Amino acid sequence: MNVPNTITIARLVAVPFVVWLILDGNLVTAFWVFLAAAISDALDGIIAKHFHSETIFGAFIDPLADKVLLVGTYITLGHEGFLQTWLVILVVFRDIVIVGGALVFQTVTQSLTMQPLMISKANTVAQLCLAIGVLFIEGYGIQDGPVVAIMGYIVAVMTVWSGATYVITWSGMAAEMEKTDVDQD
Repeated sequence: MNVPNTITIARLVAVPFVVWLILDGNLVTAFWVFLAAAISDALDGIIAKHFHSETIFGAFIDPLADKVLLVGTYITLGHEGFLQTWLVILVVFRDIVIVGGALVFQTVTQSLTMQPLMISKANTVAQLCLAIGVLFIEGYGIQDGPVVAIMGYIVAVMTVWSGATYVITWSGMAAEMEKTDVDQD
């Protein structure tokens, strides 16, 4: 266990607290806990790269922690009426497709490595920013005008783009591996 992995696990542990705080109506505290969790996502990566302490465990647990944090928060924000249902479904569906695709890819190829795509990283940042924005606006009672709606559409586009890119990338890699196996026989 190293510092980046410990930070990532702390992010996972924060998820039930964020969900509970939102459901309990304590949105200001939820905002601050979620913000700390979001910052920890960048912090663990910076520390791992700077101190050359990247691990295989970290490569798998970090994106899982992101997905658990975002899916848990989005479902809860949607349940409480702070996010549109269609957007929550889109975000959750994309993550189910990615996790399911990763499991299928690993099962078929026995060669899954965790190399997040740049669009996926941008999508995670956009999803984090939307959740932070919603928690801040709702927690502090600020009139948002069209800000949340615009951010929601940006997240929707990036979510579809990211999900489609993973499906296309992994399908192409699996097809190439299958072609190589056939050529070797």
